[in-house]
Amino acid sequence: MKAVVFDNSGTLISRYRAIKDIKSGQINDHVSSIDLVDQHPHRALVVLQTDPATCIINARPKQSIHEFISRNKVPFDISYSSLDFDKMELLDLIKDEKTQVSDIQDTIRAVIEKEYNVQICSGSGFILNLHNGEIDYTITAGGKVFPEVPEVVGELKRRGFHIYVASGDRTKSLEQLASFINIPSQNVFGTANSKRKKEIVKDLKKRYKVMMVGNSANDILALQEADMGVLTTQQDEKPPKKVIKAADVVVDNIKDILDIDF
Repeated sequence: MKAVVFDNSGTLISRYRAIKDIKSGQINDHVSSIDLVDQHPHRALVVLQTDPATCIINARPKQSIHEFISRNKVPFDISYSSLDFDKMELLDLIKDEKTQVSDIQDTIRAVIEKEYNVQICSGSGFILNLHNGEIDYTITAGGKVFPEVPEVVGELKRRGFHIYVASGDRTKSLEQLASFINIPSQNVFGTANSKRKKEIVKDLKKRYKVMMVGNSANDILALQEADMGVLTTQQDEKPPKKVIKAADVVVDNIKDILDIDF
């Protein structure tokens, strides 16, 4: 029995990401949130587990992010970091942080203006410096499913593969994706960081021969753990050398995995 585990952003969906530099106030769309985290040894990518298009965009803009999370009991997770950090300590760490909800709302509007769906991607969050408790960036990502994905998933199913998704993206967004590509919601693992992805692949290997398909540094451990690690470059972002090194195969389009002898 065989299984394929897909990452989501940049792998199954074409991702558009708006990132606001809090110090400069500028919004960029040409940088990777994972790369920004890797640029500093103490950074972490935090994902808010609530809908950007209905909840965050309608929140009071002048309140601090800490106030918004605390008062509304907004769940959150650390999606990516090189550090082991207890997320339960995060709220206390940012209690004096002045970054506002409006800084997240700016990135939501930037994504919506590009006509990307913020409900099938990671949603909104921020990049936090765990050393000093400062929010360096706010972020929102939206996506469009790559056109080849339904055909690829359908063909894999016909070949008897079991399909899973393990991603650092917001859990609810992945449930919508699961419905779209017609896989069981229990086959979806949301807000999975690097170590969690590796654990998922390792556990699945007890039952299946596993192929992992990903596109970024967040997938390295899972690519290495899988029986076959596949790096896809369809997102058209140049992957770091360490990601290329972790993969057994590199493909330019998700449909190319159908040609892999596995």
